[in-house]
Amino acid sequence: MEEVEDLIPIAKPYIGEEEKKAVLEVLESGMLAQGPRVKELEEMFTEYMGGGGTVATSSGTTALHTALLALGIGPGDEVITTPFTFFASASTIAMVGAKPVFADIQRDTFNIDPASIEENITPRTKAILPVHLFGLPCDMDEIMRIAEDHNLYVIEDACQAHGAEYHGTKVGLIGDAGTFSLYPTKNMMAGEGGLIVSKHPEVLEKARLLRDHGSPRRYEHVTLGYNYRMTDIAAAIALVQLRRLDEFNRIRLENARALNRVLEQLGDMVSLPPIPEDRKHVFHQYGLVVEDSYPMTRDELVSFLRENGIGARPSYPKPLYRQEVFKKVPFGGGNCPVCEEIIPRVIEIPIHPMVTPEQIQYIGETIVRGAERGQ
Repeated sequence: MEEVEDLIPIAKPYIGEEEKKAVLEVLESGMLAQGPRVKELEEMFTEYMGGGGTVATSSGTTALHTALLALGIGPGDEVITTPFTFFASASTIAMVGAKPVFADIQRDTFNIDPASIEENITPRTKAILPVHLFGLPCDMDEIMRIAEDHNLYVIEDACQAHGAEYHGTKVGLIGDAGTFSLYPTKNMMAGEGGLIVSKHPEVLEKARLLRDHGSPRRYEHVTLGYNYRMTDIAAAIALVQLRRLDEFNRIRLENARALNRVLEQLGDMVSLPPIPEDRKHVFHQYGLVVEDSYPMTRDELVSFLRENGIGARPSYPKPLYRQEVFKKVPFGGGNCPVCEEIIPRVIEIPIHPMVTPEQIQYIGETIVRGAERGQ
């Protein structure tokens, strides 16, 4: 699909004067690798989360990989996760030598279905890795009940859910470990980076060793580890972004509610993302389901929106078990009919904080106009 120049972009990081100043201060200090800014970010994010502890890493992927290793997940284990998410949620399971097992999703939330989790538990199951997709928390009461009943770990992939809450608790601290990404498109960004959070000191300590060559102090190595350190440059950006996070999330939620109000007139032609009262949705993305009664297909609507300057896009193109790597032994396949049915219908629409109320109105009216044009 050709790029159109003056699109309302699907995502756009906010980089202000404070972020630039913070980076310049680090550059002038000469302390560029993991240093005082990383330590400060870990402390401030722990305070923001309201408990536990934080370990900073070089990316959301390295955060996931490290968290799995810190909980002892490895060869012979199975980890149940969702097929409707970014590749790293499952690839990191394979990277530790375990087998990703794909449970189906709930159609209305796009999140992993607890009933399907239970159906996929085997004697080899060691953990559940739910993804709070698009910023909407999963049904964590049911997931934690299942984990307790079967003595399983829970690793929350909160890479799209900074500041999201479930029953008043920030996601990431509900399970045994949680991970966040600081990629440029996220609700809070650092250019690149990741964060691991946990209530368990032993998990945090193991994660600290793993991110830095298994080294508790310089030139001493007590286990095999990696170079997964965050730079102070990234941490400096993230510290400024953390101060903006709640305001960014407020605007995202306002934009989503405003878009819902415009699109409600389409009735059952589309399914709107829910905004449950018992959890805080932070709308990393706005996922719209284009139903059969809408007179355009999902891909036709994407093209129509782009022709009108709106940077919409199809969502994840296939279940993860249909990716080439997961067709191979030992990973096996999957059987997720809800996921299969929903994927050709989901479109992502811009609602990030750089989208103005006028643009939100225009986006909604354009989708309505698409329905009228297609009839």
